[in-house]
Amino acid sequence: QAQLVESGGGLVQAGGSLRLSCTASGLIFDEYSVGWFRQAPGKEREGISCISHDRDSTYYADSVKGRFTISIDDAKNTLYLRLNSLKPEDTATYYCAVEFPGYRNGDECQSNVFNRYWGQGTQVTVSS
Repeated sequence: QAQLVESGGGLVQAGGSLRLSCTASGLIFDEYSVGWFRQAPGKEREGISCISHDRDSTYYADSVKGRFTISIDDAKNTLYLRLNSLKPEDTATYYCAVEFPGYRNGDECQSNVFNRYWGQGTQVTVSS
Protein backbone atom coordinates (compact mmCIF):
# COMPACT_ATOMS: atom_id res chain seq x y z
CA GLN A 1 0.00 0.00 0.00
CA ALA A 2 1.52 3.30 -1.09
CA GLN A 3 1.77 6.04 1.46
CA LEU A 4 2.78 9.70 1.63
CA VAL A 5 3.88 11.19 4.93
CA GLU A 6 4.38 14.92 5.42
CA SER A 7 6.57 16.46 8.09
CA GLY A 8 8.27 19.73 8.93
CA GLY A 9 5.32 21.86 9.90
CA GLY A 10 5.23 23.94 13.04
CA LEU A 11 4.76 27.35 14.61
CA VAL A 12 6.87 30.15 13.18
CA GLN A 13 6.87 33.92 13.37
CA ALA A 14 5.99 36.02 10.36
CA GLY A 15 9.02 36.38 8.11
CA GLY A 16 10.37 33.00 9.14
CA SER A 17 10.99 29.87 7.12
CA LEU A 18 10.13 26.19 7.15
CA ARG A 19 10.91 23.22 4.97
CA LEU A 20 8.16 20.68 4.52
CA SER A 21 8.98 17.12 3.50
CA CYS A 22 6.80 14.48 1.89
CA THR A 23 8.28 11.01 1.99
CA ALA A 24 6.84 8.27 -0.18
CA SER A 25 6.72 4.55 0.41
CA GLY A 26 5.34 2.04 -2.04
CA LEU A 27 5.59 4.44 -4.96
CA ILE A 28 8.26 6.34 -6.86
CA PHE A 29 7.79 10.09 -7.29
CA ASP A 30 9.52 9.92 -10.66
CA GLU A 31 6.44 8.22 -12.13
CA TYR A 32 3.94 10.87 -11.09
CA SER A 33 3.11 14.51 -11.13
CA VAL A 34 3.41 15.88 -7.61
CA GLY A 35 1.82 18.72 -5.78
CA TRP A 36 1.58 20.65 -2.54
CA PHE A 37 -1.80 21.88 -1.37
CA ARG A 38 -3.02 23.69 1.70
CA GLN A 39 -6.30 24.16 3.47
CA ALA A 40 -7.10 26.77 6.07
CA PRO A 41 -10.13 26.47 8.36
CA GLY A 42 -13.31 27.37 6.51
CA LYS A 43 -11.57 27.58 3.16
CA GLU A 44 -11.27 25.28 0.16
CA ARG A 45 -8.13 23.27 -0.44
CA GLU A 46 -5.74 25.34 -2.55
CA GLY A 47 -3.13 24.09 -4.98
CA ILE A 48 0.03 26.03 -4.25
CA SER A 49 2.74 24.25 -6.21
CA CYS A 50 2.89 21.36 -8.67
CA ILE A 51 5.42 19.66 -10.92
CA SER A 52 4.31 17.73 -14.00
CA HIS A 53 5.15 14.02 -14.35
CA ASP A 54 7.58 14.77 -17.20
CA ARG A 55 9.13 17.49 -15.00
CA ASP A 56 8.68 20.03 -17.82
CA SER A 57 6.24 22.26 -15.96
CA THR A 58 6.25 23.78 -12.51
CA TYR A 59 3.41 25.84 -11.11
CA TYR A 60 3.21 28.23 -8.20
CA ALA A 61 0.09 29.97 -7.01
CA ASP A 62 0.36 33.74 -7.12
CA SER A 63 0.00 33.83 -3.35
CA VAL A 64 3.29 31.96 -2.85
CA LYS A 65 5.28 32.79 -5.98
CA GLY A 66 8.75 34.04 -5.10
CA ARG A 67 8.48 32.80 -1.51
CA PHE A 68 7.95 29.03 -1.79
CA THR A 69 10.09 26.53 -3.70
CA ILE A 70 9.13 22.97 -4.63
CA SER A 71 11.80 20.35 -5.20
CA ILE A 72 12.24 16.59 -5.44
CA ASP A 73 15.13 14.45 -4.22
CA ASP A 74 14.74 11.31 -6.31
CA ALA A 75 17.48 9.50 -4.42
CA LYS A 76 15.53 9.92 -1.19
CA ASN A 77 12.14 9.65 -2.90
CA THR A 78 11.16 12.79 -1.03
CA LEU A 79 9.28 15.88 -2.10
CA TYR A 80 10.05 19.20 -0.44
CA LEU A 81 8.44 22.59 -0.13
CA ARG A 82 10.61 25.41 1.14
CA LEU A 83 8.53 28.18 2.70
CA ASN A 84 10.26 31.55 3.08
CA SER A 85 9.00 34.97 4.17
CA LEU A 86 6.01 33.37 5.83
CA LYS A 87 2.90 35.41 6.46
CA PRO A 88 0.02 34.81 8.90
CA GLU A 89 -2.20 34.07 5.88
CA ASP A 90 0.01 31.07 5.09
CA THR A 91 -1.39 29.36 8.19
CA ALA A 92 -3.00 26.11 7.04
CA THR A 93 -2.65 22.35 6.92
CA TYR A 94 -0.29 21.46 4.09
CA TYR A 95 -0.71 18.29 2.07
CA CYS A 96 1.30 16.54 -0.63
CA ALA A 97 -0.28 14.44 -3.36
CA VAL A 98 0.62 12.48 -6.48
CA GLU A 99 -1.27 11.61 -9.64
CA PHE A 100 -0.68 10.41 -13.17
CA PRO A 101 -0.85 12.31 -15.39
CA GLY A 102 -2.25 14.81 -12.91
CA TYR A 103 -0.84 18.26 -13.34
CA ARG A 104 0.45 18.97 -16.84
CA ASN A 105 0.51 22.75 -17.16
CA GLY A 106 -1.41 25.92 -16.64
CA ASP A 107 -3.98 26.01 -13.89
CA GLU A 108 -4.30 22.25 -13.41
CA CYS A 109 -2.65 22.38 -9.98
CA GLN A 110 -5.95 21.71 -8.28
CA SER A 111 -6.95 19.18 -5.64
CA ASN A 112 -9.64 17.64 -7.86
CA VAL A 113 -6.96 16.68 -10.39
CA PHE A 114 -5.06 14.64 -7.79
CA ASN A 115 -7.01 11.54 -6.81
CA ARG A 116 -4.40 8.81 -6.38
CA TYR A 117 -2.53 9.37 -3.12
CA TRP A 118 -2.59 12.06 -0.46
CA GLY A 119 -0.64 12.52 2.71
CA GLN A 120 -2.25 13.16 6.07
CA GLY A 121 -1.11 16.77 6.27
CA THR A 122 1.22 18.84 8.40
CA GLN A 123 0.15 22.01 10.21
CA VAL A 124 1.87 25.31 9.56
CA THR A 125 1.00 28.19 11.88
CA VAL A 126 2.46 31.64 11.31
CA SER A 127 2.15 34.16 14.12
CA SER A 128 2.14 37.90 13.54
